Amino acid sequence: MAHPLQSFANVRREEVPSVVAAGLFFFCVLTALMVIRPARDALGMQAGIEQVRWLFQGTLVVTLLVNPVFGFLVGRFRRMAFISATYLFFAASLLVFQSILVMAPQAIGVRTGQVFYVWFSVFNLFSTALFWALMADRFTLEQSKRFFAVIAVGGTLGAIFGPWLAGGLVESIGTPNLLLVSAGFLVLAIGFAGTVARLQPAPAVAPEALVGPAAQATDAAPGAAIGGSAWGGLHAVLRSRYLLGISAFALIVAVMATFLYFTQLQMVADLGEDVDAQTAMFANINFFTQVATLATQLLVTGHLMKRIGVPFTLALLPITTVLGFVGLAVLGSFAALVIFQAAFNAVQRGIMRPARETLFTIVSREEKYKSKAFIDTAVYRAGDSVTAWLEGGISRLGGLIALASFAVPLAVVWLGLAFWLGREQERGVERQAVPEMART
Repeated sequence: MAHPLQSFANVRREEVPSVVAAGLFFFCVLTALMVIRPARDALGMQAGIEQVRWLFQGTLVVTLLVNPVFGFLVGRFRRMAFISATYLFFAASLLVFQSILVMAPQAIGVRTGQVFYVWFSVFNLFSTALFWALMADRFTLEQSKRFFAVIAVGGTLGAIFGPWLAGGLVESIGTPNLLLVSAGFLVLAIGFAGTVARLQPAPAVAPEALVGPAAQATDAAPGAAIGGSAWGGLHAVLRSRYLLGISAFALIVAVMATFLYFTQLQMVADLGEDVDAQTAMFANINFFTQVATLATQLLVTGHLMKRIGVPFTLALLPITTVLGFVGLAVLGSFAALVIFQAAFNAVQRGIMRPARETLFTIVSREEKYKSKAFIDTAVYRAGDSVTAWLEGGISRLGGLIALASFAVPLAVVWLGLAFWLGREQERGVERQAVPEMART
């Protein structure tokens, strides 16, 4: 395995075990998510698309309530303790849902489906944010540019394997027991997270080499609890223009993804009201999206950041968005939507996400976990919560053409932000080089 990884992502022989463990960690997390995601979408649509918009508001409220609890855990416990506690909490929640489905099926209805929709949405954001926080904490910026993309391949394989596994098991074990399968993969994920932590010690970074408000403070020691308040992530974001820039970037990602999501819901709803048929359609869309993501990662991403740099890599998603919305407005077909959705998600997950995660390698550990969790959950959910209603109003005004007229100019602003963030990271690297030269 060492030779292919060395050729594909320039991974050195001694780095192979930690990279493989990280890839397996992400594989387990995404498998756990994707085993049950198609059912989430179908259950959420039982009361109509307008109710889904309200579910986005519910998800935002729950996310805001959970953030200070997560911040408290981050501040009081060592890293692997709160990482394990978070994944075990979600696994235990799956067991509760499974028990309700098996022991009280008569209680299952529209309301239960809506609760599950909100819970899954929170689960989805926190589980992936926590994974990437550990990656940014354990790998240096130079390492992240070389193999965050290949680690992301593990997640893509999990996202493909999850729906395939669900399709193969659902007839023999039933939908409720798929939740047990998901919980099992979360427990496996904890094991691989511990393996990454053992194989890849957190690099020590001098405080003066950090970007953001922590540049003037002492960063948490690699093996100690991070400390700080439950709202430390929010406070750090408000004090740092770099983190505010990342927040704005995440916000626009949420806006564009939500525009696409509700366009997809509307087109699937137009095909009929059968829940099983809708679930199958969502599963097929997810499958083609993940295949496109995997192809992008294998053929393009491996050397992209290293060759063209983070600024240009971040800019690829805004460019894809401009082309996609223009094409969707001109063609207006379901096939065009599937192609755009696959291209958007492939670039977002396969190229942009690994590049964006490198931005967190030059901030403090408190910002890696608390601020990152706040950005990836609360900020992202605020974006799609507002957009859920904005999309409805824009679509009623002029359909896909009106949607494209709003999305394209916003994507141009997004493009400028991508270059600015990349340049700020490069300036941070230059500032990091100064203390290193002084010590030598």
